[in-house]
Amino acid sequence: MKIALIGLGLMGRPMARTLLKAGFSVTGWNRSPLDPALTEGIPLAATLAEAAQAETLILMLSDSAAVTELLSRLDPLLREGQLIIDMGSSDPRHSQTNAATLANRGIGWVDAPVSGGPEGAAAGTLAIMVGGTASDVEQAKPILRALGRPTHVGPPGAGHTVKVINQLIVGLTIQAIAEATVLAEAYGIDPALLRTALADGFADSKVLQIHGQRMAARRYTPGGKVTTQLKDLRMAAAMASAAGIALPHLNDTIARYETLVERGLGELDHSALHILLDERRTGGEKDNA
Repeated sequence: MKIALIGLGLMGRPMARTLLKAGFSVTGWNRSPLDPALTEGIPLAATLAEAAQAETLILMLSDSAAVTELLSRLDPLLREGQLIIDMGSSDPRHSQTNAATLANRGIGWVDAPVSGGPEGAAAGTLAIMVGGTASDVEQAKPILRALGRPTHVGPPGAGHTVKVINQLIVGLTIQAIAEATVLAEAYGIDPALLRTALADGFADSKVLQIHGQRMAARRYTPGGKVTTQLKDLRMAAAMASAAGIALPHLNDTIARYETLVERGLGELDHSALHILLDERRTGGEKDNA
């Protein structure tokens, strides 16, 4: 099976390498030029038309707008029997529309967004939330299993729905960890000891261990960006509004991420939510990296 992985960003690159290690024939393509050092070891397609010759196209793009733009460029290049797997975070409604449009041409669609970050992509341990018809999902399973643990949660769009819910949990948990970290430091507790003390208890989580370390070190090199987290939380808010559900903690966290973006910190890791609380504890803005 020949695979084209379109979107060689923070997640796309380790995903491509993991699939190559698993024995798949993979070609990568990115919408904008990349430093060759970043894509070392990944065979690259010279053009989108070349990438579109693959039997399966994996899209690892930033949002629904990027997927829509890419699909419009792919439209004259696609052929019956191909499968498209959208593994980025997109609006579930767009996924439903894309699936129906492609099905009319005999092209499969699976939305399979992931959680686990670049580390999980490199290790092949991603949590993968899968939406699609039974036949399309079955066709995608060998690829998805090489990348992690896929769970078929429903028809087209269901995977992206669960991803939005995942991001709701992640975003609110980051806020809770940020609050816990500044409280610990205010009382002279080393955040590293805090994480050790809480390990394996009810308060433990990957967010505590990974993002808690980033907060303690004040190092916000992006795994997942503030702008991406904000985009996903806004989708969660829209879904809640459509369902007539009030989620007050979600709205508060959205406002905090918006503050980071307004201050020009949108490209930092989403654990940078800690910055706002840390500044209030210590007084004044800092030079954050």
